[in-house]
Amino acid sequence: MTETVDKTDVLIVGSGFGGAITAYHLAAGGAKVTILERGPWLQTDEFEHDFLLGSSYTRIFDFVVGDGMSILGGNCVGGGSVVYFAAMPRAPKFIFERQGNIGRRLWPAELTRDALEPWYDRVSEALPVSQQDWSDVSYAGGLWAAACDHAGRTANPAPVAVDNSRCTNCNFMMAGCRFDAKRSLLTNYLPAALAHGAEIRPLHEVQQLSHTEDGGYRVHFNVVDDVDYRVHTGSGVIDAKVVILAAGAGATPVILQRSEATLGKMPHGVGRYFSGNGERLNTAILNEDKVREVLGLSREDGVGYEANQIGKGPTVASWDKLDGSLPEYERFSLEQLYFPPGLGTILAQVPGAETGTPAWFGAEKKELIKKWKSWLTIFLMTEDDNEGVFGTPPPTGNSYRISQQMLGRGPLSYDPTPNTRHGWALADAECKEIMEKDGLATIAPWTNDVVGAYTVHPLSSCRIGDDAATSALHPNHELREHPGIFVTDGSSVPSALTVNPAMTIAALAERAVPGIVRALQARGVDVTYGAPAPDGGTSGRRGVTNLSIVSAGQ
Repeated sequence: MTETVDKTDVLIVGSGFGGAITAYHLAAGGAKVTILERGPWLQTDEFEHDFLLGSSYTRIFDFVVGDGMSILGGNCVGGGSVVYFAAMPRAPKFIFERQGNIGRRLWPAELTRDALEPWYDRVSEALPVSQQDWSDVSYAGGLWAAACDHAGRTANPAPVAVDNSRCTNCNFMMAGCRFDAKRSLLTNYLPAALAHGAEIRPLHEVQQLSHTEDGGYRVHFNVVDDVDYRVHTGSGVIDAKVVILAAGAGATPVILQRSEATLGKMPHGVGRYFSGNGERLNTAILNEDKVREVLGLSREDGVGYEANQIGKGPTVASWDKLDGSLPEYERFSLEQLYFPPGLGTILAQVPGAETGTPAWFGAEKKELIKKWKSWLTIFLMTEDDNEGVFGTPPPTGNSYRISQQMLGRGPLSYDPTPNTRHGWALADAECKEIMEKDGLATIAPWTNDVVGAYTVHPLSSCRIGDDAATSALHPNHELREHPGIFVTDGSSVPSALTVNPAMTIAALAERAVPGIVRALQARGVDVTYGAPAPDGGTSGRRGVTNLSIVSAGQ
């Protein structure tokens, strides 16, 4: 029986920032665009206000446990933007000059913060991103700011992609926003791409790529059951002139590794140099009396705090250590964060436990959980050594699925180097000094004993760079030795960023589009570049016009 083969100009794997942004521009430019998304397509009213198994929470998340590192990511149309907390800072200038442990610049020579600035501006306009003021922050954020001030540090409201006029402070951002207050890709780039003819196929999990006779690529996929993701209900292929991989840093390298048998040898950097963005979490247990006595804070009912669950995700960050004059691995940010029940409840440790004594379970932990309303979670983003490596790919997908939704076992191995541990230790110590001053709280980092280290911002597993030995992609995001394959998700980011990475991933995807347009044109596709921001604005477009013209002439 002859297999039916669909055809498209550009096939995009994944619908997060790297997939949605490229889809919009290419569709608006006239290309036929098809997006394959492994997760479901949920509408606004399907996002549920609970974290129960089988709810939208487990349907739209992917939690993959590796050897020494676990990844929590999005698994739905809109990708990570549906489950992120919408904090959108730009990476500090020093990040682009990092050398890591290889003794030379990790980022391409042409990429500096100044060079990326107009692309940041374009994303900021399209979502849009706004700077919060103190009236926008949650009570938890205000307490974090007050604690920083009391300890002689500074704190600032974080820039966010949130319409605060729509936000109800429900604190269910991780389960998808029912009110369209969070500016996920479901509210901007994706509907704009659809309006220009792009097609999205949910529950389509890409397995591998192969060559076609005309010099393009064949994309092989399985169709996933909408309830039990371990079950495949069909399969198929689509031929494309250009393929864009944007499946996330935990899945993109696995697809490419599995494709080596059909495409030929992959660059050395595929599946290597993974970064967890240097992430770590601490849980502080506030002394309610000290909140009133030391900080002079209380709510209307006279309670000092008990507000862990009230408000929204990260609203306030301390950036004192984002100082380019400090050595690498000593620069980090600290961000107040609401993490819902589940992983945070399990992984939080009892502060002050004896060395060598498990502190994430037992009688003391049970007492700790009773105080959950008085918790304050601090999110640490440091500089790591890109030490993650992906092993042999599983037979299908990016993991061996354990449960019908959400949970899998993956091929990532991660053994933190002394440099990475040094950065964690400094950030932990800074949190402790801030939160324990004058008895305000007791604090401890989450344990790594259960699922290893953990990240919600996986990066760098197929990174851009100038050096073929340490980067899988050319600076234009094209896969080395495999023309016509591009990677535009977090995989392409060369290093940890010390801040939330969504803004930088999005800006890099915007920057990659002109080169992808040229690749399509060279393959006979009638496509142009120059669409305005999805909401019709033009200032972002004007900001990158000159860069686009220069790039097109190279």
